[in-house]
Amino acid sequence: MRRALVSMCAVVTAVAAVTTGCSDGDDGRAARQDARPDALTWRQELRIADAQQRLIKQCMERHGFTYWEDRRLTLQESRPVRFVQDDVKWARTYGYGGRIEAENLRVHERNPNGTYRQGLSATRRAAFDTALDGGDDARLLRASLPVGDGEIRKRLGGCTEESESTLYGDPELWFRTGKTVTGLNALYGEQLMNDRRLTTAIQAWASCMKRAGQDYKDPQAARDAARVRTSRLGEARADEAFAAERKTAAADAACARETSLRAVATARETHYLDRLRDRFGEDIDTYRDLGHQAYDRAVRIVPERD
Repeated sequence: MRRALVSMCAVVTAVAAVTTGCSDGDDGRAARQDARPDALTWRQELRIADAQQRLIKQCMERHGFTYWEDRRLTLQESRPVRFVQDDVKWARTYGYGGRIEAENLRVHERNPNGTYRQGLSATRRAAFDTALDGGDDARLLRASLPVGDGEIRKRLGGCTEESESTLYGDPELWFRTGKTVTGLNALYGEQLMNDRRLTTAIQAWASCMKRAGQDYKDPQAARDAARVRTSRLGEARADEAFAAERKTAAADAACARETSLRAVATARETHYLDRLRDRFGEDIDTYRDLGHQAYDRAVRIVPERD
């Protein structure tokens, strides 16, 4: 089944803010050959995920099975909502993406691949699983976390391994460096959230929001409130809840733009991430290089979504 997309631009939790490299524009790497590789944009990540789905579909068909790709959402509907969302037009249309998320959950429950698999005989179902991810014979990948003694494991085989090998070249290296890099915010997240420049920008954002009639301490509080409101109003008042969500999200984005919150958050995270380069610089650069290689291959496999 479709695997979760690992993003270098994860939504902020209590100990992390915005990950660097989340721009929509040209990263300019060609003009800076000696520069460090940038993190992938969400559009690049999405195209890689779509390419992987296409490769898995082709592989499964060679094994005699049907497999459905998931390209249901448009490009704009697929856009992830970050801690800092400063696209006012998008927010006015989609709010915080609450309706998109709800529809995704409904579609996931009706996943055609799962339905198809359940309709197979026990023997064919086992063959489907083996073709898809290697079944019981799949190799086990291990990756240590940058904090503590934790370890993440993942079984990889079948068409999933074939697709990752096609895109990344070395799925094991991609997995190991990916888990290291995406876990680094645990090392600097608390410092980042207490960083004076970031807290000052968030306070400016909060003041802007208050002037707009939206009294929230930070962007996460605003979107949490929208989620709670939607749940409380229920299906009978869903349109009312969505209108309120879009109003809050638009004010959020406008204030983020007015206060340059995204630029401040990105710059401060880059600062703390760079301080870890003596220990993790090689992993960071390798992970990003593999991602860009995968994207270069993905553009030859699938078009970008409309």
